[in-house]
Amino acid sequence: MKKFAMAAVGGTLAGIVATTYVAGPLLAQEGVREANVYEQLDLFGDIFERIRAQYVEEVDEKELIEAAISGMLASLDPHSSYLSPDDAASMRVQTRGEFGGLGIEVTQEEGFVKVVSPIDGTPADEAGMEAGDFITHVDGESVLGLSLDDAVELMRGPVGSEIVITVVREGEAEPFDVSIIRDTIKLTAVRARTEGDTVVMRITTFNDQTTPNLEENLKKQIEEAGGIDNVNGIVLDLRNNPGGLLTQAIKVADSFLESGEIVSTRGRDPEDGERFNATPGDLAEGKPIVVLINGGSASASEIVAGALQDHRRAIVVGTKSFGKGSVQTVMPLKGEGAMRLTTARYYTPSGRSIQALGVSPDIMVAQPRRTAEAEEDNDSPARRSRSEADLRGSLNNDSLSEDEIRQIEEEREKAEKAAELREQDYQLAYAIDILKGMVALGPK
Repeated sequence: MKKFAMAAVGGTLAGIVATTYVAGPLLAQEGVREANVYEQLDLFGDIFERIRAQYVEEVDEKELIEAAISGMLASLDPHSSYLSPDDAASMRVQTRGEFGGLGIEVTQEEGFVKVVSPIDGTPADEAGMEAGDFITHVDGESVLGLSLDDAVELMRGPVGSEIVITVVREGEAEPFDVSIIRDTIKLTAVRARTEGDTVVMRITTFNDQTTPNLEENLKKQIEEAGGIDNVNGIVLDLRNNPGGLLTQAIKVADSFLESGEIVSTRGRDPEDGERFNATPGDLAEGKPIVVLINGGSASASEIVAGALQDHRRAIVVGTKSFGKGSVQTVMPLKGEGAMRLTTARYYTPSGRSIQALGVSPDIMVAQPRRTAEAEEDNDSPARRSRSEADLRGSLNNDSLSEDEIRQIEEEREKAEKAAELREQDYQLAYAIDILKGMVALGPK
């Protein structure tokens, strides 16, 4: 027993000695690091004083400090930034769904402003701006070298005023100008309609209105269809949806999941990670779902698409999403300003991060570009097919009753509408066809 006790004590002492030996250099390194930080802060103070005293023109100290803060945050990643009191107030208004501007979500890439997506029904959307466009000039002034906040500031202006944006677009040989009239942007978070037996839910943004709009619109469409039994499925259209509030993305995904993880976030400290799980209840009552995404689907859109895809609750159709897999926390600062800081990455239920990779569709379907020549060809008389019934003096079909003939005509009308939709929106028509196939092959 004495030998055992001595061994235990000896082990404890050895541990203490070893710890002391290692901690010494670590503490010394930490002290050097802190000394370097204070030296750099002294350097900042010295530069600030020299600028204030010796710059060729008198400077505004407040603007100088704000510029330094903005530069510090912008050096971290494209989504961290300083929000002045006016910008912070504007952001709070945007999350409520109404603000002034052009109606585009932007990021920065290779020094230029890149359009994540235009927002449905806004001046930018109506002017033909597309996801992936690069903005090189605003009213003839280059944005190269400007911070994202400064470039966005150039695009701001009074409602009703005109702005000319120079755009570089893939597939276009030369840059071109787009004229846009600024307007008050009123976001309709969710639009709904029924195509045949399919309910199409177009989610344009994730703000405070999204989940209530989704529930209200889906309920209305189901009632107009005469009940859920008359609906063959739901298309969630998240194309060109730049994202928004994480909380709303979680609620939307939860609306169609009965259980399981929706998303998890992981920061620098493992203890700061969070997991968000679904609660019982499915607004679609088990009906099949197709989610539409494209390169303009970002952030919150990718959370919803990734969660429904991983749980095999939906088939994801379209093209690869934008790939914004980071979480920004808005932190209030003194003086009514705020700081938007990237604090975590988010992960889909299967544990994959979509940062810079995006969500890959289960079925890749690109949206073909419409050309004026193609539209003329589709409308030409030569393109319209003729049948036996079009021939003069053709015989009538006497083997069908009037009800059977009417039913055939109704089916033909539905097919014609489907073909028309395919010309207008190929990806959506494809999604609806998938739902029809799933119903046809489902249990009888």
